[in-house]
Amino acid sequence: MTAQPTREVLSGARAEPGVGRAPVGVAVVGAGYWGPNLVRNFGAHPECDLRWVCDMDAERARQTVGRSSTVGATDSLDQVLADATVEAVAIATPAGTHLDVAMACFAAGKHVLIEKPLAPSVEEAKLLVDAAADRGLTLMCDHTYCYTPSVRAIRDLVARGELGDVQYFDSVRINLGLVQPDVDVFWDLAPHDLSILDFVLPEGCEPVAVAAQGADPIGAGKACVGYLTLPLRGGAIAHVHVNWLSPTKIRTTIIGGSRRMVVWDDLNPSQRVSIYDKGVDRIEHPDDDSETRRQALISYRSGAMTAPALGEGEALQGVVGELVASIREQRTPLTDGASGLRVLQMLEAASRSLAQDGATVPLEDYH
Repeated sequence: MTAQPTREVLSGARAEPGVGRAPVGVAVVGAGYWGPNLVRNFGAHPECDLRWVCDMDAERARQTVGRSSTVGATDSLDQVLADATVEAVAIATPAGTHLDVAMACFAAGKHVLIEKPLAPSVEEAKLLVDAAADRGLTLMCDHTYCYTPSVRAIRDLVARGELGDVQYFDSVRINLGLVQPDVDVFWDLAPHDLSILDFVLPEGCEPVAVAAQGADPIGAGKACVGYLTLPLRGGAIAHVHVNWLSPTKIRTTIIGGSRRMVVWDDLNPSQRVSIYDKGVDRIEHPDDDSETRRQALISYRSGAMTAPALGEGEALQGVVGELVASIREQRTPLTDGASGLRVLQMLEAASRSLAQDGATVPLEDYH
């Protein structure tokens, strides 16, 4: 887990742009599905100067920037990296190309933002993390959900101790979705929930193992319905349910604490986050005898529910802002390369568990 940031960072607050400070020169590599979203957000950010869009298809790059734009469009990564005004490169290419593209960026002295997953394997992700550290460059993973107002508010609640000790994390991400041709439902949907899990949990509450159960009821050749169980350090537990075959779309996460519980419903824009002053307490019998301990009483608390007012903002603007701030302040971004590596460790452990009929696979190298 990353160190707990200050309340100002958690709330999304950042300093006003420095007087006379030049914007960060940025290039986007990859103009396919996600690239145009990055282009739009970098172009709209006041502290960014979008210099290039690069794609293997030069015409697609030109269409992404627009015919009248002054942003350069090219199919040459070398041309982008030779531009001294480019400080950071955002990579939105297929995961299998991330290592080569990012290594070229590091060699040219550029900071890097990579669309998830960080790499197709833990081995390649480790190479990226080490390369960035060796060169003193920023490596940030685009875990977009972590920059939504809802998730950042939840992280803030956990960091301030308002939920008490975390007891469980339970998430559901299901819909009648596209069966992906190259990955199973775990690698398609679970990265979102695992990145949120990694982002919001406090120090000392990390996953220590993964057990995965999956089913392929339609004969797609891969798991289309899946369940992940992750024991957490300290005795809590996390559970992630992902499904391509649900008739309804659900995006819900519940975090239970010893003091309060919080529910995030991403499909309810009028009340995305609800905080419940509810819980279950175990009251010991005053007698210390072991027999009477087994007669412990259970007490239920049922207090008020509050729904904090949260602004609606595009999460990618938060991603862009965090990249700029981490470069300017020379600090580790909230979703750094190490966080991307941890998510991949959980996914690879899930794949090994699935291959072993649901066996629990330890996360030995989680830190």
